[in-house]
Amino acid sequence: MRENLQTADRLRPVDLARAHGLSTQAVRNYEAAGVLPAAERTSSGHRRYTPLHAAALRAFLALLPGHGHRTASAVLRAVGEGAAEEAYALIAESHVQLLEDRRTLRSVERALRDLGPEREPAPEAGGLFVGPLAHRLGVRPATLRTWERAGLVRPHRDPATGYRVYDEAAVRDARLTHQLRRGGHLLGQIAPLIDQVRSAGGVEPLDGVLRDWHARLAARGRAMLTGAAELEAYLRLRE
Repeated sequence: MRENLQTADRLRPVDLARAHGLSTQAVRNYEAAGVLPAAERTSSGHRRYTPLHAAALRAFLALLPGHGHRTASAVLRAVGEGAAEEAYALIAESHVQLLEDRRTLRSVERALRDLGPEREPAPEAGGLFVGPLAHRLGVRPATLRTWERAGLVRPHRDPATGYRVYDEAAVRDARLTHQLRRGGHLLGQIAPLIDQVRSAGGVEPLDGVLRDWHARLAARGRAMLTGAAELEAYLRLRE
């Protein structure tokens, strides 16, 4: 099969590029990066591609939305080098990452639900000092100070005593951080969500963000299925 593909249906770079909405330079770049097999050259030095190259390019472009450029490139390079097991491992790692992202989303949704007013009393007028808030959350005051240094909680200082005071927004951020830490998330992973909550002015406007997050994960899952089908077609042509 491979010999037939290398001698039949020769394609110019422009043919391959137009068929996939790319520039000829992009096609050459993909070949140079090992995403496409090396092309044969004519006596005048022009590249000639085959249906095998077209299948490789289709597989790469189909893998991109679900796996990203780095992984898609690495998968095609591994296949081209005859290291199919390495390619399968890379695909599996992307699926594991998608599963982790789904778990993160569920954790965030649970954490936001736990911020409902029925779960905890509102902070007293004027806010809470570090000790009472730490007691309410079941953490040490030092933990709240660590979260503050990480930018996750922003108390203000009492002008008379200099003590930290946590107003309603700071208590909200501390409660959300606490829930996500209980879910196993690192401070660096929590920071973007806290920023979104602050930008939205609270947790209620995040409903749209969560719906978009669900949609993006679903789209990645579908894209992975499409990528797998095109990769399988390419592998069959290489047999």
